[in-house]
Amino acid sequence: MSKVTVVGAGNVGATCANILAFNEVADEVVMLDVKEGVSEGKALDMFQTAAILGFDSKIIGCTNDYSLTADSDVVVITSGIPRKPGMTREELIGVNAGIVKSVVDNVLKYSPNTIIVVVSNPMDTMTYLALKTSGLPKNRVIGMGGSLDTARFKCYLSKALKGNQNEVHCMVIGGHGDTTMIPLTRFASYKGRQVSSILDKETLEQVVKETMVGGATLTGLLGTSAWFAPGASVAYLVKSIIHNQKKIIPCCVYLEGEYNQNDICIGVPVVIGKNGVEEILDYKLNAEEVALFEKSAAAVRGTNDVLKEINFL
Repeated sequence: MSKVTVVGAGNVGATCANILAFNEVADEVVMLDVKEGVSEGKALDMFQTAAILGFDSKIIGCTNDYSLTADSDVVVITSGIPRKPGMTREELIGVNAGIVKSVVDNVLKYSPNTIIVVVSNPMDTMTYLALKTSGLPKNRVIGMGGSLDTARFKCYLSKALKGNQNEVHCMVIGGHGDTTMIPLTRFASYKGRQVSSILDKETLEQVVKETMVGGATLTGLLGTSAWFAPGASVAYLVKSIIHNQKKIIPCCVYLEGEYNQNDICIGVPVVIGKNGVEEILDYKLNAEEVALFEKSAAAVRGTNDVLKEINFL
């Protein structure tokens, strides 16, 4: 029997859990939250759609009862708070680091063999924290960001191409941030043709800009962070693990020499299967892409350094 736990029953966590159940990715989906009644209510609401939508997955909600998460194949961590007015970056990182570390410690008590998928922000740094404090092998701690960034890249490319998103193939690597992500236009294709041979340089540059501020654009429109695409992106990643699909998905993973980087979690193309990260793929970046990746890695390291300054590492 397969089991997935989603920690954090906010918009992203609940959307992820709903998609996992509806698509029967796992036999059992558990939602856990710190706020009394939220995960229980959302889980019950979702479960009441089972007969209507025709799925057999079981959905359970609980408040801080980690025993109900026991023997999870995958644990998704969405917990954390957004940055509030007047809050420094260090304060945000400190609060979310405390939350993520506590969640990791608690889930591992009941699911020592689980694979952890980190969604909490700042995602690259929280993935690094989860890996360093959990003692898990690097293949079992994965940051979700690249999956979402790539979905947004496909969206904006399809709009520019006036074509079907499902016929667009592309990749976003680097940090999961407005200034650190790297949409790889050189590798993007549509119906077997290089996108650079279809769209002019100006249009392609505009697509890259729109992709990089994709999250901020939605926050501006909604007044809060997006949840449909993030939730679906997590579920997509989890499905590749649970069903051993071995999909190539850009994810935030720990590097030990790959892409000339060490001791950092950052987005690169990987094969995702039942063991988590099955393989890190070398896309042979050109000089311009290498420079962008090094700049992105430097920014992520700067955020990681805050963890050391506030004694989380």
